[in-house]
Amino acid sequence: MGIFRNRNFSSFMVFFSGLKRSTWNGKSTFFFNRAKNLKILLDRTSPSFIIYKATYFLYIVGGKKLFKRCIIFFLVILLFLSTSFVQSYAETNSDSQFIIINKSINRLAFYENGKLVKVFKVATGKSQELTPEGKFKIVNKIVNRPYYKANIPGGDPRNPLGNRWLGLNARGTWGTTYAIHGNNNPSSIGTYASHGCVRMYDEEVEWLFDRIQKGATVLITSSNQSFQDIAVTNHLFEEDSGSVVVTNPTDIPTSLQLGSVGSEVEWLQDTLTKLGYSTNGVDGYFAEGTDQAVRAFQQDNGLDIDGVVGVGTKKLLIDKLQERTREMLSAYFYTFTLKKNVKINGEDRYDSHINGVQKLNY
Repeated sequence: MGIFRNRNFSSFMVFFSGLKRSTWNGKSTFFFNRAKNLKILLDRTSPSFIIYKATYFLYIVGGKKLFKRCIIFFLVILLFLSTSFVQSYAETNSDSQFIIINKSINRLAFYENGKLVKVFKVATGKSQELTPEGKFKIVNKIVNRPYYKANIPGGDPRNPLGNRWLGLNARGTWGTTYAIHGNNNPSSIGTYASHGCVRMYDEEVEWLFDRIQKGATVLITSSNQSFQDIAVTNHLFEEDSGSVVVTNPTDIPTSLQLGSVGSEVEWLQDTLTKLGYSTNGVDGYFAEGTDQAVRAFQQDNGLDIDGVVGVGTKKLLIDKLQERTREMLSAYFYTFTLKKNVKINGEDRYDSHINGVQKLNY
């Protein structure tokens, strides 16, 4: 038995020493030049030599071609895995983005890199239970999704789903039932009108669609907390995100003009109305009434009268609104300090004059 094992080992060493030499010399005919050694190997029935017999067989029967095919197959698999890794990394990186939807005020907040980027007015379910609450993920993004229930194609003005669809994996679904989407009834925004989805203005959901990544977290809740407190309570911020920097929608340099629609238009209309410029209602539509109010404001303040609310016009609107607020507060405190007049030496004197109380400035 010992001799048999030694003979096996000797044959094995002869075989592979010849293989090493032939490989080093770049020769591929080793198997034929070592026929005697191969015969010895093939005569062996020991299990330890089965793998070497198989290697020899594969080499003889088109081994080179099989080897090349294996290499190609391996490269294809490697490429596939690399693509999957990149996609997985991109979705993992979406953790830097998240959305909070507060049904109590029907507002949607978009966060990126620890900052509140923009807040939108939305519509949610007709009843409390229709729009699900909890943490979900955006699992699909669809442009012009058809409304299958009524057989209305995507992009059709009659389509109640609008032009963008951000599907959520809520209540065991996979982005086919619940979503953040546009709509063909802008007057419903801000109300409780849907069957469970979250509606947005078409122009605003387009903006969000272009920025939010698939895999981002969406938290839907009903709360009286601020967005920042909701985010902190639900651990939505990354540990290294730093402090939260709030950017108000009115601070974003978006130009508004005739035909614009959305929450910023509502803010514009509300501001102009407070400043004494009638826009014929606050409805989120930049129509003729809003255009005339903008032009009147621009004329009264020495701006270019073009009806476009750019950065300059918007900044002046904010300044004027703050100035008006200060004046209102001053007037309030001044009126509050004036008390019933009293008689002093036969003269009517106000209590504020007596006590030396002056007009208060905010």
